[in-house]
This record gives sequence, C-alpha cells and structure tokens, in this order.
Amino acid sequence: MTLEELGYNVELENYRKDHNLDSFAVGRVISEHKERYIVKNTEKEYEAEIIGNLRFSAHNRSDFPAVGDWVAISEYDDDKVLIHKVFPRKTIIERQAVGKQDDKQIIATNIDSAFILQAVDRDFSINRIERYLTISNKSNVKPIIILNKIDLVNDVELIKLITPIRERIIEVPIFAISNKSQEGIDKLKEIIENGKTYCLLGSSGVGKSTLLNNLLGKQLMRTSAISISSSRGKHVTSHRELQVLENGGILIDNPGMREIGIADSTDGLETTFETIVELSKNCRFNDCTHTSEIDCAVVAAIERGDINKLSYENYLKMVREKDHYESTIAERRKKDKDFGKMVKKYVKNKKQTR
Repeated sequence: MTLEELGYNVELENYRKDHNLDSFAVGRVISEHKERYIVKNTEKEYEAEIIGNLRFSAHNRSDFPAVGDWVAISEYDDDKVLIHKVFPRKTIIERQAVGKQDDKQIIATNIDSAFILQAVDRDFSINRIERYLTISNKSNVKPIIILNKIDLVNDVELIKLITPIRERIIEVPIFAISNKSQEGIDKLKEIIENGKTYCLLGSSGVGKSTLLNNLLGKQLMRTSAISISSSRGKHVTSHRELQVLENGGILIDNPGMREIGIADSTDGLETTFETIVELSKNCRFNDCTHTSEIDCAVVAAIERGDINKLSYENYLKMVREKDHYESTIAERRKKDKDFGKMVKKYVKNKKQTR
C-alpha cells in the first residue's frame, strides 16, 4: 500500500518539506480512543501518543489529532510512535459537543464525501438528513444520501420515502440499499474512488458497520442483531475507525449520533437551505426572522406552497441553535476578556503599593 492510496497528496508533501519535517515519517490516524491513537503508514499500524510539547501547546480539543489526520511521526519502539505534528486539515466534519454548549467535537478530518445513512424503518427522518447535510456542507464535504434496509419495504413504499427527500433536498445523490440482501451495494461501490476518503454518518442501528463490512467484503467491524421489540440494530461501534477498501477508497465508521448539534454552521445552512436563503434577500427587513414580520418573502413562499413547511421549520430550529451557540461563545470570550483585565489591574495595583 502506498501513502497515495491512504489519501496522501502533493499539498501534504509540500507542507512537510516547507516546515522541515523531512526527518519524520508520515502516517494517518486511523483510530482514536481517549487520546491514544493508531497510526497507519506504508509499513504497518502503530500505537501512537502525542509529544508533550504538542499536548501543552494545544488551546482546545481540536488541536489534538483526530481520525483522518495526517501526522509527522517518529518510531521509539517496534510498534509504537510519537506524534510530533498534525498536518493542516483539508476538511473537518464537526458538531456541537454533546452537553457542552460552547464547544465542538470533531467527527473526522480530511473527508472527501459523507455517506449520510438512514434506515427506512420507523426512525426515518428527513429533518435528521438535513442536519447531516448542514454539517457536511459547512465543511465543503460532498454529501451522499444512503437509504438502508429497503428489504423492509416494497417498491411503492420506497418511492413514497424517496419522493419527499427529492422535494426537500435537491441535487444530492440518493442510493437505496439493503445490507441483508446486498441490493444496491455494487452500485455504491462504483462511486468510491481510489485515494478518496468517505465518512459514514448516521444514528445508532441504521447499519453503518454492516455496510462497512459489505464494502470491505469481510466481517471486520463487529455488528449485532436487530432488536425484535424495537426493529433497531444494537449499536456496537464505540469509537471512530478508518479502513482501506480493497478496491480503493478509504472509509471512516463512526459511533451512532443521537444528537447532531449545530454549531457555527452559517455556510452549511446557506447551502442546505439555499432556496430559503435566496428568498430572504427579498424580505423588507435585513434582520428578518422569517416568522411574523411584514413583507417576509420566506413566509409568503410558505403560504404559496413554494417551500416545504417542514423543511422551513427545521431551518428555523437549526438557526436558533446556531445563534445560541454563537452567543454562548461570545459570552465566554467576554468573561475571559474581563477576567484578563481584572488580573492586569490587580498586578498593576500591587506594583504601585510596593
């Protein structure tokens, strides 16, 4: 296997040379678990940990390596390496950290396309698809929608599921598959390109690990049976892992996400809800909330039936989440700034009293 088959490119090599990292080997983070990493290169896979300088210079969690990252490494044991530097990330898929209103969580880095996986059973939700679309669009990652478990519905029922998706989400490819019958798996394989990285996004039980096994052609990722009482797969993936497919392409599996919190995703919202954003330019007021204002072009379009009402309501909800996140960040920064001023004043007064 070459580094290029792992996704390495000219830009990364130029960075390595320009920043005097030639003396280090290069690897890609394929697994992360509580700040312990597995790094893969052309030779093998290594256990890895970051050097102290990298740890102490980090300002937040995003400064640490994540699955998908390219890193400069040095070997200190047969199967162990030290991570000295994280290379610049081409893309970052992230969400608002669960339980932390002012922080973000990296899902994966250096992603080319996101496979947004939804099951056609009772957990099916176009609102959730739009959320995944937003975090993908924010990162300039190409989204691809995959509907799994189509063996549970007939052709007519499948069309009834796909039609509203196409009405609300334009120009995003949709693949219908069954992990059980293997229907649609070959068509999905055809779009996977050698050296490109794909990330699986979806809730617990939609079949991400089983799909990865099917694409790999072997049972590598552990899966579990479907619960008879809930018709849902039991979640078994506990952390992110990167796998290289035999026919080319790199795939990152992720733990199921119950919450897809929207952080600073203005660009993502504008792409996902492009029609609404374009119409908003015709509103009378620049700060229109598109709810009760006079001459709101968005509300008028809703009343005419030009915009799907459910999509509109989902958009408003995500905008509120984004605004809340940004206001929380601004509040924290103000507190930090005020605290800094207080410390400086205290030090200054102490010097004057000496």
